[in-house]
Amino acid sequence: MTALARPTNGRMIGGVCAALARRFGTSATTMRVIFVVSCLLPGPQFLLYIALWFLLPSESKARQAW
Repeated sequence: MTALARPTNGRMIGGVCAALARRFGTSATTMRVIFVVSCLLPGPQFLLYIALWFLLPSESKARQAW
């Protein structure tokens, strides 16, 4: 598994789904479909996405930290 950081390439909106897909070894499309389907269920999915967007560092910033 890789570090959890939003990639600079392959983003659709904030890069959260792409970051999670890299972390868990799935495709970004699969992760996006899972997110959209989960939005049909009750819960704070959008709030969690926005929170992760702000909390996860960008890939370029994560490289600078190392």
